[in-house]
Amino acid sequence: MHIVLLALVFVLSWAAPSVAGCNKADICRMVKKMGHFDILNACPQAGPLLAECKKVSKKPLVNLPEPQFVANDNGTVTDKANHLMWVQKGILVKNSLKTASEFATTFNHEGVIGWRLPTLPELKTLLNHQRETNLSGQKSWVHPVFNDGRGHYYWTTTTCEEISFIEDRYQKKLCQQGDQGAWLVHFNIGAIFWHFVTAKNYFVWPVRDLK
Repeated sequence: MHIVLLALVFVLSWAAPSVAGCNKADICRMVKKMGHFDILNACPQAGPLLAECKKVSKKPLVNLPEPQFVANDNGTVTDKANHLMWVQKGILVKNSLKTASEFATTFNHEGVIGWRLPTLPELKTLLNHQRETNLSGQKSWVHPVFNDGRGHYYWTTTTCEEISFIEDRYQKKLCQQGDQGAWLVHFNIGAIFWHFVTAKNYFVWPVRDLK
């Protein structure tokens, strides 16, 4: 009998680490860094807690004023309403968010420096109200003064910690990955979505501030 009890204690103590750290606070922290299936693998009883973690305050997207784009002679576009200058054509070199940011800050366009990655509200101003032919001669959802072919995916510096909830022309989207996720704009379909910042699949559209 004693042997059976000792064995049971051993089994319970051995199994405990697999569910340790599975309280609500821990699960909500995991949600910012892990996918739901990974969390459920680590904490099989976490289903109800995942639902509770979704009941967080939603930080919404605040749009910038309607842009006033003017094409310049040097392959750039000025937004007079928001005091920004854009490169007229996105840079189609795939990067993670970190390398995209580094690329933008060292970018030199015909001697013009001081570029950076845009925020989500900034890059969203390049979305056109309808799909039409842009400067490339092809159709996408980018404003026609720009050149983006049929449309590509571009990083923004806005993480899911800063904005956790957006609604684009398709649906409402919630991201709870904290600073491990960031928002992107996809000009082919005119959509906004998020991905993990380590993904090396997305492009760079440099912008700079005008004083």
